[in-house]
Amino acid sequence: MTRSMLRDQVKDALVERILDGVYGPGDRIVEMRVAEEFGVSQAPVREALRELELLRLVVSEPFRGARVREVTAEELREIYPVRAALEEVAARSATPTLAGDVKPLEAELAAMRRAARQGDVHAFIAHDVAFHRIIVEASGNRTLQELWRSLHVELRTTITLIKHAAELAEAAESHLPVLEAIDAGDAERAAAILRGHIEAFAAWIPSEP
Repeated sequence: MTRSMLRDQVKDALVERILDGVYGPGDRIVEMRVAEEFGVSQAPVREALRELELLRLVVSEPFRGARVREVTAEELREIYPVRAALEEVAARSATPTLAGDVKPLEAELAAMRRAARQGDVHAFIAHDVAFHRIIVEASGNRTLQELWRSLHVELRTTITLIKHAAELAEAAESHLPVLEAIDAGDAERAAAILRGHIEAFAAWIPSEP
């Protein structure tokens, strides 16, 4: 396995444990112990913990390592109205650009469907985020793009989907109306559908992280 695959394996396990309450607020996550448990070096564990810190699931303290933060489901959901507003603007601006050629979006949707059939959450997330990135980049709005990247969309999508592997097919098909509206050149419809698409996923966040 590559180092990035090992990092993702460790990250997923730690996210699930935090969301399930196996690691409670204030609990210390010891790099060496996690590395031994997974049979990996400390490097991918350290990288996984850095990503969890970006998500504000853990906090690192000098000479004390990483500890689990107290986080509520509401805090985890806070990204969604912000991201929805950004992508609504992006879709409105991107539709005239993409309406003539939605093949890149079709390719990402096809890849999501394949990943859903295979139950491959990581591949699904990669193509899900790529679908949205195409729209954001096609907006041509650099400020919007920077704000969108600052949300760490891929990491936060992991939190949302990690416990919903059985529903990946449903998640994939929810992108189709967005693609169809863009293909039709209907910017307002595309913007409204994309906003609703993103807001709906807030309900997938576990109620008791």
